[in-house]
Amino acid sequence: MKTKQSLLSIIAFAAALPVAAYAQDGSVQLGAASRGLSYSQEEAAPPPEIKNPPKSWVDPDTGHRVFRLTDEPGSDSNYFNVNAFSPDGKEMMYVVNETGNIGVVDMTTLKTRIIVQAKDADHRPHAIHVGYTTPTIFYTLPTEGADPSQPADRQLSTLWAVNMETGEIRKVIDLPRRVSIVSINADETLGAGGLIEGAGPQAGYGARQAGPGGMGRRNLGEAMDKGQMMERRLAAHYPMTMFTIDLHSGKMTTLLQHDTDWLNHFQFSPTDPTLLLFCHEGMWWKVDRIWSMHTDGTKPILIHKRTMENEIAGHEWWGADGKTLFYQLHYPSGMESSFIASYNEDTGERVWLRYSPDLTSIHDNSSPDGKLFCGDGGFGTPSIFLLRPVVDKDQGTLGTDLIKPGHLEGEKLVNMAKTDIHNAHNYRLEPNPMFSPDMKYVIFRSNFFGPDYAFAVEVAKATTP
Repeated sequence: MKTKQSLLSIIAFAAALPVAAYAQDGSVQLGAASRGLSYSQEEAAPPPEIKNPPKSWVDPDTGHRVFRLTDEPGSDSNYFNVNAFSPDGKEMMYVVNETGNIGVVDMTTLKTRIIVQAKDADHRPHAIHVGYTTPTIFYTLPTEGADPSQPADRQLSTLWAVNMETGEIRKVIDLPRRVSIVSINADETLGAGGLIEGAGPQAGYGARQAGPGGMGRRNLGEAMDKGQMMERRLAAHYPMTMFTIDLHSGKMTTLLQHDTDWLNHFQFSPTDPTLLLFCHEGMWWKVDRIWSMHTDGTKPILIHKRTMENEIAGHEWWGADGKTLFYQLHYPSGMESSFIASYNEDTGERVWLRYSPDLTSIHDNSSPDGKLFCGDGGFGTPSIFLLRPVVDKDQGTLGTDLIKPGHLEGEKLVNMAKTDIHNAHNYRLEPNPMFSPDMKYVIFRSNFFGPDYAFAVEVAKATTP
């Protein structure tokens, strides 16, 4: 890895394209793709549409109340590690994929409103995330006056911000040609992103699009051949640049340059404006995935070094303290050892919490106080889970810098298989769980009524039907 040079000199001659913010990761072996890096035909189609789906119900198998948060078919909550909540926790962002509109849920009343409307199909806002300091949704739009029919103009975009409380919209900065940002730092002064240098294709492995089974904007499922696309992208070794951009001056700073690893999933710490998490994207068993670095360009730190063939680690996220990095860790198939692992940037402390195969999820997440976890299940374990950590007692084991062990005890919050209320969720759409700031709900998205909607399930069991 090489450090700083002038990024603007690269942009001047590079046919670079932005990292796809929606790009997922190489955990496909944990789901349907374990049978050959693609989905089977029975997993291709979304569930049948149920007209007039209920706004709330008590799950008949778990006893927890579930709320349908959004009314627009094809509406989704955020990716699991993307901040969706205002700093006071009172409002949550969501997106309407069919229209491109951005909406807000009042977490007290659970009522929704649209806060940013797409001008037309060619000028759809692309939401980044909610700011950590102010109640601001950051998003990008094609630059005003650009012609979306022209390839060069499609690479021009502008960063905007909308206040979740007042609805006031302001332009932040015009972004240089071919440049996009996917994360905003804790004090909302910097954006971060990555681009492919030269004439390579976009940095992702392909957009979500309608394919066999009709998964499209109403059903945002992963591509049928997701695994193969990721294999091809990883093998290409396109040289990439990772950068920050000052949201006041527009000055760009190179963090990494000419890096032939697939750089992706840039996530600023929610508390430290100089600390950035990113990954080496690709099939997890082929990459040392999880890295962090500071924006002064100091050398990146590898968070987890693999020690066994076919060991995988990924789906990393920041804890609410902005210092603890969490991630999934799976030993090779057959060993039945999977963990939610963590690393503290300040102390270097590591904790591994083991869970049983029946609690396996595509994504896990942590509560704001760091005392609970949630998971979204998978094709073989179709549930939204609540996970309680139990850390083993320290009995004075000899050694230094030892990993603290423990395990997770699970409870099912939502049955994602077929019930009397809904169809079975098709896990081509990843539910992406997250706790609400008050820890009253676990938020997720699902297609078990046919189109996508955002949902919330109460962590406490229902006291009334």
